[in-house]
Amino acid sequence: MSNPTAAILVIGDEILSGRTREANAYHLAGELTRVGIDLAEIRVVPDDHDVIVEALNALRARYTHVFTSGGIGPTHDDITADAVAAAFGVSIDVRADARALLEEAFAARGATPTADQLRMARIPDGARLIVNRVSGAPGFTIGNVHVMAGVPSIFVAMLGALLPTLAAGVPIRSREVRFEVGEGRIATGLRQLVEEMPGVSFGSYPFSEGQLRGTNVVVRGTDETLLDDAVARLEELRASLH
Repeated sequence: MSNPTAAILVIGDEILSGRTREANAYHLAGELTRVGIDLAEIRVVPDDHDVIVEALNALRARYTHVFTSGGIGPTHDDITADAVAAAFGVSIDVRADARALLEEAFAARGATPTADQLRMARIPDGARLIVNRVSGAPGFTIGNVHVMAGVPSIFVAMLGALLPTLAAGVPIRSREVRFEVGEGRIATGLRQLVEEMPGVSFGSYPFSEGQLRGTNVVVRGTDETLLDDAVARLEELRASLH
């Protein structure tokens, strides 16, 4: 049985302009690998309602899970929640349980949320809340779409609360074999291994250390025995080069 699949939709003009370095897809990839959900696509879109809706509908039809990052804050360009509601054809408004969580978090800091800040309690009809223990403003899940903040510390906290609730698969393991020769020297032998061992994934990554040009070959898969066999074959290939 194959693992669940996933995509992340990163939303924000600041990512596309280079003003902000994207970190959430990197964190998500590692966490999904750990629990056995295969991240298959990373897509970045601007703060454009129609573009977000189109991307969401395409991704949620293709993958088991879609995670979004960004655009659920209190300002005019935080339009993700509205776009998600539009994609699912449901209404959206401030919801009592989300408002209570937000007010509780603000009260702990001796403050009261403004009308603009209460925008962060607007939740599409039928969605389930994702707890945010950093700032209090919740994310939400609707269908197979999980909507989370763009601030990395908050995204990490939300994902930590969400992941244990999702059905997972078999964690993907990896092994690495170092070749102190360039990719060209191992290309033919590596291609043969790829053809003979369809149960594992091979990746070839060149590196330089001073005058040395080498290649790290990484094998990935869910079957420990197949991974061990792949490593043994790679070590045979390495020995044959000397």
